[in-house]
Amino acid sequence: MLGSETEADDALQEAWLRLDRRPPDDTSNLRPWLTTVVGRICLDMLRARKSRREDFADSWLPEPVVTADDSPEKDAVLADSVGLALLVVLETLSPAERLAFVLHDVFAVPFEEIARVIGRSPTAARQLASRARHRVQAAKPEPDADVAVQRRVVDAFLAAARGGDFDALLSLLDPHVVLRTDGGGHGPLARPPVTGAADVAAVLRSRATLFAPLGRPAIVNGGPGLIVGPPGKVVAVVGLTVVGGRIREIDIVGDPAKLRSLKVR
Repeated sequence: MLGSETEADDALQEAWLRLDRRPPDDTSNLRPWLTTVVGRICLDMLRARKSRREDFADSWLPEPVVTADDSPEKDAVLADSVGLALLVVLETLSPAERLAFVLHDVFAVPFEEIARVIGRSPTAARQLASRARHRVQAAKPEPDADVAVQRRVVDAFLAAARGGDFDALLSLLDPHVVLRTDGGGHGPLARPPVTGAADVAAVLRSRATLFAPLGRPAIVNGGPGLIVGPPGKVVAVVGLTVVGGRIREIDIVGDPAKLRSLKVR
């Protein structure tokens, strides 16, 4: 719902505080009450986030979930994680659309319950979810199903970046590739998205040789990606979406607030 473990923890804590202060009259089945309360808390947080982001020069990307590429649980992470590409698409929805879509399509919450959360009719809730579903289906790229192919492309990307090989970088990028960066609204990553293989490769060539030597493979939000930083420290996390054997999306998270809790080797 929020794309952030930190914010999810905050929402959960706030829900428990409300349950403690003003519990419902009937505590035999807390699910409807909790769905409504947590949903409204998330709605408020998404609206506040949207307001804060108005002055951002860069993109707002979800807080990354990272596992070392040689971790024994990597296959489970790949199978169970919500992909970064989907989380990025969810960021384009309005808060009400996002809530209706996630509650219904992911958690099968009836529209009657969703209506109580967003303060609209069940018909309006259904329309919000339908509109969101169409936008997600239209915008969400389908990554290559073969994880081995994805890893080979990511390895080649890292090698090209380390060597400053412009032609090799170009050959790995989809013609319509998009590069998004999230530095928390300031710093060297504070830039609008860059689209097109030539422009993206030019940006990477100008900066990647400085950071690529510190890059190492990782599982980022359920797909192959990179951790950038010396051992024991994370400077940035790079998520890569591979479609048709080429990189369609590059998402770089360098916001210190989103990287602070990451525990990697």
